[in-house]
Amino acid sequence: MSILNVENVTHGFGGRQILEDATFRLLKGEHVGLVGANGAGKSSFLNIITGQLIPDKGRVEWSNRVTVGYLDQHAVLTKGKSIRDVLKEAFKGMFDLEAEMLQMYDLMGTASEEEMTKLMEEVGEIQSILEHNGFYMIDAKIEEVANGLGLGAIGLDKDVTDLSGGQRTKVLLTKLLLQNPSILILDEPTNYLDFEHIEWLKRYLINYENAFILVSHDVPFMNSVVNVIYHVENAILTRYTGNYDQFLQLYELRKEQDLKAYEKQQKEVDRLEDFIARNKARISTTGRAKSRQKQLDKMELIEKPKERIKPTFKFTEARTPGRMIFEAKNLVLGYDEPLTKPLNLTLERNQKVAIRGVNGVGKSTLLKTLLGVIPPVSGEVKLGDYLYPGYFEQESSRDNNNTALEEIWAEYPGLTNYEARAALARCGLTTEHITSKMMVLSGGENAKVRLCKLMLKDVNWLVLDEPTNHLDVDAKEELKKAITEFKGTVVVVSHEPEFYEDWVTGVWNLEEWTTKIV
Repeated sequence: MSILNVENVTHGFGGRQILEDATFRLLKGEHVGLVGANGAGKSSFLNIITGQLIPDKGRVEWSNRVTVGYLDQHAVLTKGKSIRDVLKEAFKGMFDLEAEMLQMYDLMGTASEEEMTKLMEEVGEIQSILEHNGFYMIDAKIEEVANGLGLGAIGLDKDVTDLSGGQRTKVLLTKLLLQNPSILILDEPTNYLDFEHIEWLKRYLINYENAFILVSHDVPFMNSVVNVIYHVENAILTRYTGNYDQFLQLYELRKEQDLKAYEKQQKEVDRLEDFIARNKARISTTGRAKSRQKQLDKMELIEKPKERIKPTFKFTEARTPGRMIFEAKNLVLGYDEPLTKPLNLTLERNQKVAIRGVNGVGKSTLLKTLLGVIPPVSGEVKLGDYLYPGYFEQESSRDNNNTALEEIWAEYPGLTNYEARAALARCGLTTEHITSKMMVLSGGENAKVRLCKLMLKDVNWLVLDEPTNHLDVDAKEELKKAITEFKGTVVVVSHEPEFYEDWVTGVWNLEEWTTKIV
């Protein structure tokens, strides 16, 4: 049974075509992966089907009584509410039913026999709905899902406005899963999750009985949970059956077939044009030339398959630093209160270290403390000689009114227009991206601009905080290659072991040093 039908949807944005005559069908229980390069239109498609964006043409139709749950990372959380309060909102419908039932009990004191019979029937019906939906087990259900996604360690009584971006996303995701809608729509749900919680979400989605649409650039995660792929490329939406790896095989095969068909037709076009050119002037053969011309005019020309725009990343290496990059003695991380026990860490030249650990244990805090962006609670960090660090922050401001080009010039005013544009183009950004404001670029396009700034700088120590968040598969592979080839020192925070495990020289697990219960 089809629960969502999208027919012939066309949509453009600022002169750029995002979707062209797109048709999409979601069946009951289907687990769909929506894939495509950064900026291909995946988030726009989700906004269209959830009614947040009206398409230029086409129709979106949901079947009756479908409940849709959308992971919106920009949702507002009300100050003064605890995590538990927000999670209980997932059951608002049931709490409303309970209030209605209690009202009916109050009315029974003054009801006639006929009214009493009617009230008893209605109370019985509500009671049955509440029991069937596990209303009296809500607290246990909240604890189960909250612990699965790591909220238990934060504390369910904590005010939601005191949470980090990653913790906030966990709250929204937990609430969404508790709502158990007919269809889940998840846009990059693993971006702010730690490895352990990604594994929990993976198991949850594998066993999820209802349908979901998932946007993710985490290939192992997607391979585990989806059974259908919809691919957006050059404004065209194409359906493939199977997981991401199976889609890739079919996609490459289709691309090869399309290229062969194009080349075969081009040979035929060349043959006909050559015949016409040689024979149209001679009276004896002009009839045959006209016949070939008609044949050529009727031919439906195949368009040459477009090549995907792939980024090329390369870090510019500064002079060699001293042997010691940094030495931390009795270093205690934190802001208002300590996050860790005293740490004694050293990093030597050319080492490449990954930092892992659950959200909130201080991974980003460690990076900022090492770089001197924030002071430690106690202890000291001694930096080595001749250091040229390059820092990639986990997130950028969403209110940035600069265009991508202005963002480059703000940091490198000496670059010519050509040099700045060429640098952005190497990072996989088109002319249209380059002249767009940072705030309207997709998360992946935004990250590419910030990586471009880093690559224009001479560095010998890369400090990267979740650099793969939002990046598409091609960009992620290219970044991995660039870091592997970089001859300097690297410290990276990442929740994706498959990104770093084959090039790091060591892994630091902050969970071993945290003062928190994890």
